Amino acid sequence: MIGRLTPGAHNAITDVAGVRVGHTTLISGEGPLRPGQGPVRTGVTVVLPHGDNLFRQKVRAAVHTINGFGKAFGFEEVRELGVIESPIALTNTLNVGLVADALAQYAIRHSPEIGIHTSSVNVVVGECNDGYLNDLQGRHVRAEHVWSAIEAASSGPVAEGAVGAGAGTTCFGWKGGIGTASRVLPARAGGFTVGALVQSNFGRPQQLVINGVPVGRHLRPPGPPQSPPDPGSIVIVLATDAPLTARQLRRLCVRAGAGLARTGSHYDHGSGDFVIAFSTEGRIAHKPASLTATQTVLADEPKAMDWLFPAVVESVEEAILNSLCRAETLVGRDGHTRYGLPVDEVAAFMRKRR
Repeated sequence: MIGRLTPGAHNAITDVAGVRVGHTTLISGEGPLRPGQGPVRTGVTVVLPHGDNLFRQKVRAAVHTINGFGKAFGFEEVRELGVIESPIALTNTLNVGLVADALAQYAIRHSPEIGIHTSSVNVVVGECNDGYLNDLQGRHVRAEHVWSAIEAASSGPVAEGAVGAGAGTTCFGWKGGIGTASRVLPARAGGFTVGALVQSNFGRPQQLVINGVPVGRHLRPPGPPQSPPDPGSIVIVLATDAPLTARQLRRLCVRAGAGLARTGSHYDHGSGDFVIAFSTEGRIAHKPASLTATQTVLADEPKAMDWLFPAVVESVEEAILNSLCRAETLVGRDGHTRYGLPVDEVAAFMRKRR
């Protein structure tokens, strides 16, 4: 286990009550790249802060850009208004527009007043470039795949590794993907839960650090170096049931970078490293019944943050490592291969170092 805090029941973002996660994984074809046709190694992952209508019952939220070499969608309105009002979707770089369109269609279908009797909707999409294994130009994630992921979203255990948006991604030169983890604060600190989910696609083999041990200096993927020309990216989604404002959630977002750094990343020039955070406590009605409302807030922010910050760091660090440890070897276009991290070999090496 990473750190000192206790994981939740599933060690997943879904340990925050009400949060749901769904994937659609697209893997088909093999052999040489045929732009627009395949092979396909991609997908979409969705995170739902709750199971009700998100447009009508928004949640407080924040976003943070660690390094902005990416195509995140919908961040500006979250920065301005401090709420999220649709499922959060993760996918590949060139699929952002199609996935955003699918989220808009989904919102309109469930709230037909959008754009007619009320405001438009802001959808949020994060991305990583999976083009080393996947036919990126094909933009194979379509509306039905996004809707399927939303309909399949559930609480409880979360599938990790080469699933959903992580189907074709790379982490430290090994097969990466989706990873998740959680931490529960002690009762004296409110007993709040923090969960993280990541789409990992960054780092070079020699940079990998696991629980403080520089594993990457001694263990490399087999065969000749196959690193992509750019260092890749990561999207981090944070959830908590602590009653945080958008300002306080942004403070959590910033600390996610520390968890990323503890795995060996130093935020390369070409990386798109983004964080999205939300609280499930205290929903924001699209049409409030009155001008003011009474809500629960933190009375002692310093005491709460002293626990929430390390919970974020530990959850992010472990979620990244889980994305590695859960991913299996995958062959993509043109025979490009990303090998699964040899977990037993890593464990033996770490026991020796300890």
